[in-house]
Amino acid sequence: MQLMWVSGPTGAVRTFSITARKMLISTCALAFALVTAGFLLYLVGFKIAIEIRPELARSLGGVTTEAEQERMESVYRSRLAKLQATLDSTSQDIRQLQTLKNRFMEIATPVGLREKRSAEDGKGGPFVSSDRDVNSQRQPLTNTLEDAVDEFGQFQKVVGNMRQDWAKQLNWLYTLPTGVPVRGDFNVSSGFGMRNDPFTGTLARHEGLDFTAAAGTHIVATADGVVTRSGWEDSYGNIIEVTHAEGFVTRYAHISKRLAVEGQKVKRGDHIADVGSTGRSTGPHLHYEVFRYGRVLNPAQVLPIGNS
Repeated sequence: MQLMWVSGPTGAVRTFSITARKMLISTCALAFALVTAGFLLYLVGFKIAIEIRPELARSLGGVTTEAEQERMESVYRSRLAKLQATLDSTSQDIRQLQTLKNRFMEIATPVGLREKRSAEDGKGGPFVSSDRDVNSQRQPLTNTLEDAVDEFGQFQKVVGNMRQDWAKQLNWLYTLPTGVPVRGDFNVSSGFGMRNDPFTGTLARHEGLDFTAAAGTHIVATADGVVTRSGWEDSYGNIIEVTHAEGFVTRYAHISKRLAVEGQKVKRGDHIADVGSTGRSTGPHLHYEVFRYGRVLNPAQVLPIGNS
């Protein structure tokens, strides 16, 4: 830097002022250029960071690229689709569980108790507040969806296990003689125990139930089992016996037509015979007996009409 001096004090001061002004302008221009260059470098570096490390850009600037946004939306859609599939599957399991429960209750619950069930069940219990809803609002949406999928997956396993348990119990119940042996209108005309014999008028033990129904009314198996007897006996007339699980045997007597044969496997509700009045009988009816391990039981104790 060179200063030009001229004669006299005034000329020297003027020359120095012009030189200082030029230096200030140069310095400002250089500073502006450096600031501009730094800003451009910042923009370029931030763009590179967004493209290469989008998670860093999100944490620093709260911005995402279009590609990153599409990727995040794809992840959300995938999580939601998975959650929806889990919900649909769980809903189906719950419907199947409800169907199994209804069938179980229909078989196991006496008619009298079924009619007393109320549509408005009593409800109650302490109110337990949960902070999970508040905490879930603070979590990223991806984590929240993933947690929901995991929770519903665990719930689905529980429902699936319950459905299997109910199915096993229902299958077991089908093997027990808890069904009604007549399909159609009937009246229970004679109960189990002591009664006046309809032929002699004297007291005699009646070891079954008499279902009075029109001749030809369908007689059905009261449980799954195997037909172990299908023939004729003088006092019973046409007779069928079915052996079931848990040591149970059922006997159907006075029938007009035997449809099931010995050795045949039957299911609960299968049509095995027709109501008649064969043998020692005063009119069309079914004489029905139940045994367990050879001991005669009162059929009313195992039939769903027992408390009605």
